[in-house]
Amino acid sequence: MGSGEGPRWNHNIHLHRVVIGAIPPQARSALDVGAGDGMLSAELRRALPDVVGIDVDGGVLARAAADHPGIRWIEGDVMTHEFGRTFDVVAAVATVHHLPDLRAAMGRLAELTAPGGALVIVGLARPTTPWDHLLSVVGVIQHRWMVSKRGLWEHTARTTVPAESYRQVRRVARDVLPGVRWRQHALWRYSLIWRRDAQ
Repeated sequence: MGSGEGPRWNHNIHLHRVVIGAIPPQARSALDVGAGDGMLSAELRRALPDVVGIDVDGGVLARAAADHPGIRWIEGDVMTHEFGRTFDVVAAVATVHHLPDLRAAMGRLAELTAPGGALVIVGLARPTTPWDHLLSVVGVIQHRWMVSKRGLWEHTARTTVPAESYRQVRRVARDVLPGVRWRQHALWRYSLIWRRDAQ
C-alpha cells in the first residue's frame, strides 16, 4: 500500500491515460466496463458529462458511488445487461480477461460503441514469446521505480490469471476489430484502441 499521500497509483491507473487520450473530440458519453473502485469512471466524468460504470460486484460499486458522485452505476454483467443505447467511449481496463469468451467480449464492447466512437481495452495476457518476457523484465524495473516514487495503491476488485497469451489476444482483436491499434506495455498490460466508423 502507498502512504496515502498524493494521487493513487497502480498499473491500471498508470494506463488510464491511454483511455483519456483516445476520447474523440465530439464525445459526450462513456461506459466504464468493470468499473470496480470507480477511478477510471471519475477520470472520464471530469472529461465527459454522461458516464456509466458497470460491475458485477455491488459492494465495490457502493463504495465507488460514495466516492465519485455524478456517475450512473449499474450492478450487472456487461454481456447481458440491456443498456438500450451506445456510448461515445467504451473502456475496459483489466476487465476482459475476467470474461469467459474473449472474442464474444470484444464483439459485445464493439456493439456498445457508438458510430464515430472509440473502444479502448487495457488488458492482461500471458507472456509466451522472448519479446513478452523481455518486456516483463522491463516491467519489473519500471514497477520498482514507480513504487519508490509514488507508492502502490491496492484496488479491491477480484483478480484473475489471464487465460490467453498476448499473441492470442492480438489475433482475436484483429479478427473482431478491423483496423484496431495494438500496443504491448511493460507493466504487464496491452492496450487496444478501435474506432467505430461514423454512420
